[in-house]
Amino acid sequence: MAQRGGAGFYARSTMESIVRILKKQSPGRLIALGFAAVILIGAGLLLLPVSVKPGATVTPIDALFTSTSAVCVTGLIAIDTADHFTFFGQAVVAGLIQIGGLGVTSVGIGFILVTGRRVGIKARLLVKEALNVDSFKGIVRLIKAVLLMTLCFEGAGMLLSLIVFAQDYPLPQAIWISIFHSIAAFNNSGFDILGGLRNLVPYQSDVLLNLTTCGLIICGGLGFLVMQDIFKCRCCFRRMSLHSKVVVTTTAALLLVGTLLLKLTEDVSWLGAFFHSVSARTAGFSTYPIGEFTNAGLFVLAILMFIGASPGSTGGGIKTTTFFALMQQVRSVFSKRRPGAFRRTLSSEVLTKAAVITLLSMLVVCIGTFLLCILEPEYAFIQLLFEVVSAFGTVGLSTGITPSLSVASKLVIILTMYIGRLGAFTLLSIWIDRPEPSVHYTEEIIMIG
Repeated sequence: MAQRGGAGFYARSTMESIVRILKKQSPGRLIALGFAAVILIGAGLLLLPVSVKPGATVTPIDALFTSTSAVCVTGLIAIDTADHFTFFGQAVVAGLIQIGGLGVTSVGIGFILVTGRRVGIKARLLVKEALNVDSFKGIVRLIKAVLLMTLCFEGAGMLLSLIVFAQDYPLPQAIWISIFHSIAAFNNSGFDILGGLRNLVPYQSDVLLNLTTCGLIICGGLGFLVMQDIFKCRCCFRRMSLHSKVVVTTTAALLLVGTLLLKLTEDVSWLGAFFHSVSARTAGFSTYPIGEFTNAGLFVLAILMFIGASPGSTGGGIKTTTFFALMQQVRSVFSKRRPGAFRRTLSSEVLTKAAVITLLSMLVVCIGTFLLCILEPEYAFIQLLFEVVSAFGTVGLSTGITPSLSVASKLVIILTMYIGRLGAFTLLSIWIDRPEPSVHYTEEIIMIG
């Protein structure tokens, strides 16, 4: 009894110490730790016998890879989800995708609201950090809107997908495939449960499923704040905020240019070119074998994957607003005008942050590609670069080399997916917190270019 009491006391005191330490952490660090915790819990659940199909083998590294890919809403797979996991395992993957897409904090606040408890200041701080909003005003209303939008879009997507899948599968299985597909598409994750590593190749000419998937990906990639602004302004572009205008116009431009370039470089239909232009914006679904694409087509996809979706969305990449700010800075250099758009000027802080995010992101991609070149010398450079960019952009597209990567290479991809989901700039800023120096030196010009 004394030993049990002592062990219980030790466990309670250890837990209290952990809670005290967590309370002292910044919101950004708590979010990063929260994602890591969910990934580890998900990997543990996927290793349970109830998650694995009889006769299938799931190693710890593959479970960790799958869990990371799901939580980071990527879609890269080391093992086929349908062939290796039971209904319970697939449900775990779907749950991880949903948590990763909405964000750990948003899901947590949703549970608090369901139980009728009050949302405290610390929780509001976490949501403010996670969704990248400027103030605490309307945080609870925003979370409710996010959850409602998610439910509506995924519900509509499930019903439309069911029309297609019900033609090829028994109704109960078709319903589950439709639910899983809708969750994966809206959260910009390229997971599928069709089996055989086929993704959506069997449905490359199905217009309804292609457009439904594209619609879910685009809406999920615009960002919850933009979607809310669109509904609030009743789709009137002139009444939208500058942020929403930038996101909508940049997204439309990238989709158009991506479709044209993919049609030019690949032997695909216009529907296929549009689908992959949309999917490369952090979704990861494919209706044509990516491994058969030319180097030009893979390069186009890599650029789209690197840019990614928009801030506050379910997607990754450097974000459309970052790309827009960089383009405006380039334009201002040649036009001798201050960078801006829609009769608004962009601040120097925004431009500096955009440049830093892009530089850090390129550094992550370069380091990841370099490591894979050392670890996987048998693959072509474009294949390895494509794999790393896909992981960083949390996309999920692959030329087909993911399952055959070594354990070390999979660990590199896992870390890249984690960095891509949280953002290199965010991770660096939350762990390196140095006070502003009190001494400022004299400025001097150096030659650039």
